[in-house]
Amino acid sequence: MENKLKLNGFNNLTKSLSFNIYDVCYAKSEREQRDYIAYIDEQYNAERLTNILFRVTEMIGARVLNVSKQDYDPQGASVTFLIAEETFLREFREEGGLKADLNGDTVVAHLDKSHVTVHTYPENHPDNSIATFRVDIDVATCGEITPLSTLDFLIGSFDSDIITMDYRVRGFTRDVTGKKLFIDHKITSIQDYIDDETLKKYDAIDINVYQSNIFHTKMMLKEISLQNYLFNTDVYELPPRTRLQISESLRREMIEIFSGSNVY
Repeated sequence: MENKLKLNGFNNLTKSLSFNIYDVCYAKSEREQRDYIAYIDEQYNAERLTNILFRVTEMIGARVLNVSKQDYDPQGASVTFLIAEETFLREFREEGGLKADLNGDTVVAHLDKSHVTVHTYPENHPDNSIATFRVDIDVATCGEITPLSTLDFLIGSFDSDIITMDYRVRGFTRDVTGKKLFIDHKITSIQDYIDDETLKKYDAIDINVYQSNIFHTKMMLKEISLQNYLFNTDVYELPPRTRLQISESLRREMIEIFSGSNVY
């Protein structure tokens, strides 16, 4: 494309996106809390997470070199992809590299920062019937590809009540004149890469360090419909005072996660 930067050799920039989502739920009894954890553990098992990561990899134009996945007892799952940029693979072959060489130590070592990982953490509060499901996704790439284009897909793939995102561009590459380039795309905020209709549903704040190419965004759902947060309970079975108490507990949990501090 005519807008591409003219670089001197391979693009050495490392771009990393850390994406955390939290799904909050009210499960009344200890039995329901266990059932919720079991339900969420089944819904987001290693197999489904693997399918999500395959889609993420496809969206950023990378190729999967290796997959490692694991479900855990009593709960939780992890999936890790080793990936490579298609442009790099194509140039590698054009320069005489053999397809079989892609499994060699040299190539894998060169790509050790290009990976996608996901981990899940279901848990519940011991006293107030609130259960929280957390998903951590990390996408690290080296070269031209950036993981920012996957944000809308990732937000839509989970029940995202609270979202925290960190994006950083590290290192430098050079243009054909030898000038250092510390970033190769425009960005003022992670929110630039999230659909406006999605942003309307959330309160969001940014903490950015532009000099260091570090970007941080936190988002919390503005409105909650209580029925969506009740596990195996119908909202109309609850008296108004109980509904209010549950709503306040859910909102407090969300505010604490969003702010990163306990509310007393």
